[in-house]
Amino acid sequence: QVQLVESGGGLVQAGGSLRLSCAASGRTFSSYTMGWFRQPPGKEREFVAAISWSSSGSTYYADSVKGRFTISRDNAKNMVYLQMNSLKLEDTAVYYCAARGPYYSRSYYVSEYDYWGQGTQVTVSS
Repeated sequence: QVQLVESGGGLVQAGGSLRLSCAASGRTFSSYTMGWFRQPPGKEREFVAAISWSSSGSTYYADSVKGRFTISRDNAKNMVYLQMNSLKLEDTAVYYCAARGPYYSRSYYVSEYDYWGQGTQVTVSS
């Protein structure tokens, strides 16, 4: 069982930066692939980024955020982060942290993640 709590959302101007954090409970955190998803207003939840459980810590990004967002994890602290730079209006959404595993490979699909946080709102203004 993994419990996830996101933080760090807020209001930011276009071009600005935010860092989202996700605190995870559970002793087996390091064995889970972790992902960030987002749900824009009136739209379905979509994949943003993922980081594997393996020691390589391989990362994967949606094309829309590649080069602007960076996912990372600190297994010693049971934390996952999403650094978001050069934010755009279209990045406005509720952002969710999710866990898949243990020992499952990355996935871009909402249905393949087992645990979810409650979400944190990110609003980008012009």
